Amino acid sequence: MKFRIVTGWSLCLLLLLNDTAGLKGQNSQSRWIINKQIEIVPLTEHAYLHATCDSIPGFGWVWSNGLILVSGHKALLFDTPVSDANTEHLLTWLDDSLYAAVKGFIPNHWHTDCMGGINTLKHRGIPSYANELTRELAQSKNLPVPDKGFTDSLNLQVGTLTATAYFLGAAHSMDNIVVWIPSEKILFGGCMVKALSSTTMGYTTDGDMNAWPITIGRVKEKFPDAQVVVPGHGDWGGKELLDHTLDLLKTNSQNLKK
Repeated sequence: MKFRIVTGWSLCLLLLLNDTAGLKGQNSQSRWIINKQIEIVPLTEHAYLHATCDSIPGFGWVWSNGLILVSGHKALLFDTPVSDANTEHLLTWLDDSLYAAVKGFIPNHWHTDCMGGINTLKHRGIPSYANELTRELAQSKNLPVPDKGFTDSLNLQVGTLTATAYFLGAAHSMDNIVVWIPSEKILFGGCMVKALSSTTMGYTTDGDMNAWPITIGRVKEKFPDAQVVVPGHGDWGGKELLDHTLDLLKTNSQNLKK
């Protein structure tokens, strides 16, 4: 996670207007503003990015990205907003505006910007799936535990579309995954992938700096056809985000040796 600290929820708008925090730049396409803290951006006919500004203890107000895949009035959700309240707002909007009911959820990793709203999903009876490492970490930290686990990969289908979650190694966290949607050529990299506006690696305490470049290398090799790459925070782009992440990791390593 890379965080930008502000002092109140009203400043989410200022973050949104800032290239380093909101969804701006080359991606100034149409979007839906759900409320002062949630916006939805269509990436393809079936895929939508949800960006939410939530307060994270110790870090302030932060814009975080997630993904929604919709087909046949059904949806898969990848990462929730930080809060249960905003997760409920997001689900209600999907019901009322896209007429799509969420049928499954996968968090990128155990941090609150990925699964902070999981209790809302459980209350609605929405099944959740996660890397077994994510389930173990959640349990060890007394967090709500996703329902079912996988080790290497998991295929989920919604309508006529398929999304596959892969665990390719530690990076930003020990359990982080990526999600590949082949029909849309979208790679949801989450917090292991840095936006082009990022100038540092951000929060690294729970990760593995030595494994991170190796994992990104595996991601690059496995998904050569990716056209859209979505990071955990900041603007999305193409495969250049993977190269940018590797460059930041190299710079970080060199700075540590000085």
